[in-house]
Amino acid sequence: MDEELLKAYRRSAYRVRLRTGGAAIIRIGEPLPVALREVASNRDWGFFTAWNPRSRPQPPATNRAAQRRLLADLRADASLDIHPALGKGTDGWREPSFWIVGIAPHALERLGDRYGQNAWLVGHGAGAAELRLR
Repeated sequence: MDEELLKAYRRSAYRVRLRTGGAAIIRIGEPLPVALREVASNRDWGFFTAWNPRSRPQPPATNRAAQRRLLADLRADASLDIHPALGKGTDGWREPSFWIVGIAPHALERLGDRYGQNAWLVGHGAGAAELRLR
């Protein structure tokens, strides 16, 4: 991964839609926002998308189909708490995503393989968000 793409990941805002309205923003290296802590509790969580594998832009229809497959994969595990989310860069980049509570880091790695993703976020409870790279 080139340095510019890595910088873009680090500057991005990872927005989680709140069930009460609005959004909470997760940032790499910072603790989980207060609005999300009760949901996360003492569980692992991740922020993940199926859009634009290998950071290569895909047609919208291709991205939407991949995201629907990802949602179906996530819903197959009834223990997961899945929240709509959006990765948003400072340069206009946007990718629909999911904040997934109850997912282990190794399960996110398998999803990374399956969906060809370069990176995703992981965390535990109220702890800091970490960027994981493929």
